[in-house]
Amino acid sequence: MCLRAASAGIRDEKRIVDQVGEIERMSRLRRFLPPQAADLIVASGTEKQLESHRREITALFCDLRGFTGFSESSDPEDVMALLREYHAAIGEIIFKYGGTLECFAGDGVMVVFNDPVSVENPALQAVLMALDMRTAIGAMIGKWRSLGHDLSFGIGTAHGFATLGTIGFEDVSNVAFRLCDEAKPGQILISPRVMRVMLMVGKAVMVEPVGKFTLKGIRRPMMTYNVLDRLPSKPN
Repeated sequence: MCLRAASAGIRDEKRIVDQVGEIERMSRLRRFLPPQAADLIVASGTEKQLESHRREITALFCDLRGFTGFSESSDPEDVMALLREYHAAIGEIIFKYGGTLECFAGDGVMVVFNDPVSVENPALQAVLMALDMRTAIGAMIGKWRSLGHDLSFGIGTAHGFATLGTIGFEDVSNVAFRLCDEAKPGQILISPRVMRVMLMVGKAVMVEPVGKFTLKGIRRPMMTYNVLDRLPSKPN
């Protein structure tokens, strides 16, 4: 009896330790990974999605122009209040369009479509999301400027294959970052690949050619386009 009771007690203790370990693992995943990725890993019971792999994705990078000067000349409380408002608006829009938040770095935001969660028409989803972001942050910028903060907003979007996983990824995200850096206030600059992929599923937005940019880390000058607006939907 005593041996059986002791054995049962050990099994119960091990089960509790395992359960606590799983709860801690889930907590870490949800803290350090985008919600979609954490949910997928928890549901599958494996972390294979975090291993290095190749995937066709659309990457979007956006940031606030003038943020460094604002942060250097403002009280920390004002800086944090502005970032909270900005992050809340951006996060809500990312969730709406099914993007994966790759990182928040101050005012810089990286979003990925089609990894680890598959997304239909990732390039189009990224561009439509960018238009919503421009509208939402544009309204905030008007308010911030009325308070004397000279801020603006730019977005860059690229599409292609990238190596993703725990080691991170380069190529596509680098193009999105460089295009964002080149974007003038209010511009949504997209790469030729984003343009081609969007056209494959039908024309949904109005764009204008901007010209070729020589981007750091990109060997050849790249033709870029600025997204103006959505095309009016056709009546049924």
